[in-house]
Amino acid sequence: MSTDFSSINPSADRMMLVETFVRIVDAGSLSAAARALATTQPTISRRLKALEKSLGVRLLQRSTHAMKLTDDGMRCYARAKELIAGWQEFESEIRGAVDEPVGMLRVVAPHAFGQQQLVAPLAEYLARYPRMTVDWTLHDRTPDFIGEGIDCAIRVGDIPDPSVVAIRLGDVPRIVVGSPALLDGRALPAHPDELARLPWIAVSNFYRDEVTLTHAQHGETVRVDIRPRLYTDNLYAMRNAVVLGVGMAIGSRWALREELEAGRLVQLVPEWQAAPLPIWLIYPPARFYPARLRRFIDIMRVAVPQAFGIVAPPGR
Repeated sequence: MSTDFSSINPSADRMMLVETFVRIVDAGSLSAAARALATTQPTISRRLKALEKSLGVRLLQRSTHAMKLTDDGMRCYARAKELIAGWQEFESEIRGAVDEPVGMLRVVAPHAFGQQQLVAPLAEYLARYPRMTVDWTLHDRTPDFIGEGIDCAIRVGDIPDPSVVAIRLGDVPRIVVGSPALLDGRALPAHPDELARLPWIAVSNFYRDEVTLTHAQHGETVRVDIRPRLYTDNLYAMRNAVVLGVGMAIGSRWALREELEAGRLVQLVPEWQAAPLPIWLIYPPARFYPARLRRFIDIMRVAVPQAFGIVAPPGR
């Protein structure tokens, strides 16, 4: 199959047709590609037909429940990916230092951080680059970057997928807290062993039936079995339940600061802490990264440690 795209109808955007075809294949369906490109399925279908007509070949075999690349489609897909990467690299080299982000950046961020702490860096990005628009989606799972058309994600905790590029933005300290009502006048626990007899709230993404605490000075580590009365995957739900005396919990210091200062919460075993949670910015590997992503990374490297009052990782 010839991959000369010069035969495409001059009235159509040739690169748009090629990029649409690649997005259909990566997303797995026309409807998923339409969602990723923020357009309609009929529009995606018309672009595919225009590309097939211009090349004179069938690229996809479609049925009600399945979609499969033809042999010509597989060859076209491979060349189209090279063409897109080459064009992006060419644009980057020509623009050089004056490369200004333009278009849409799609980011996934955790619910807790994305509602509050990360909004200021986001606003800074939009103020600095007025030709940019951001789709700011909040959920706590790692996205399907290709299928959902996501540029990058901010994640907290371990990154189980070794295929992504992961930039460590910092580490958030975590402490044990409870409400004065929960203690009911009793002395504050001094050692982790005393925590097992108290009711707990489990933050199920990070701990469920046991917690591990480390002494801040001499490094001793203690594992404590716990019996939670409440399991939740939401930081704010945990915080509110702790304030109401449902149980004690481990949480990020930044999220509990106001309650601690107001006396609604107290820090338990203050010389002991849970392992800090790393904050990552992750994105899929590629030969070329567009300016919209590179500039966002630059801002987040500086702004995230400032937002959480933490030290940035060394070696940046």
